[in-house]
This record gives sequence, structure tokens and C-alpha cells, in this order.
Amino acid sequence: MNAVIKTGGKQYSVKEGDVIYVEKLGLEKDAEVDFDVLMISDGENSRIGTPIVDGASVKAKVLGDVKGEKIVIFKYKSKKTYRKTQGHRQPYTKLEIVSINA
Repeated sequence: MNAVIKTGGKQYSVKEGDVIYVEKLGLEKDAEVDFDVLMISDGENSRIGTPIVDGASVKAKVLGDVKGEKIVIFKYKSKKTYRKTQGHRQPYTKLEIVSINA
């Protein structure tokens, strides 16, 4: 069974057992999270919500907080002595999809 959920301004297509990385939720490890379902499909039948499917939910378990790859930002002005280097690592929450209830 597949479902489409929305969190952090993004949509994710998930099924049971998937491990996904979402925008940081600020929850502790081993916490349970429920998501509203935008679309659900079992291979033959599909239900699309307006905007969410009534009675459907996705349960996920928090595996921990992680950081993404480092991004280097380099700014400069040509023919001047202006150079600026900055780095960034985006924080994510690692989730395991436990169950999809239709």
C-alpha cells in the first residue's frame, strides 16, 4: 500500500518499511508521529483527498536527527578584494514508516 504525505512544505510518496528524511521536526528518538494522507493506493484502487483522505493516516517512528551534506557558499566581487566563504548543513529528521491505515 502506497501513500502520499505532506510535511515541511514537501510531499513524500511512502510505503510501509520506508526510511525517509524530512525537515527537522524537533522530536525525540523513538517518538511516534502521525501524518495526514493526501493520496492512498493499494495497487488497484486509489483514493485522492480534498485536501486529505478522511480516515487515513500514516504512523512513523523517529530514528533520530541527522545533518545533510555540507554546502559551501562563496561570494566575491571581481577586481575587488571582497571574498566571503560560508558553509551550511541542513538538519533533517530520519523517520521509519511503521504503518499505513486506510
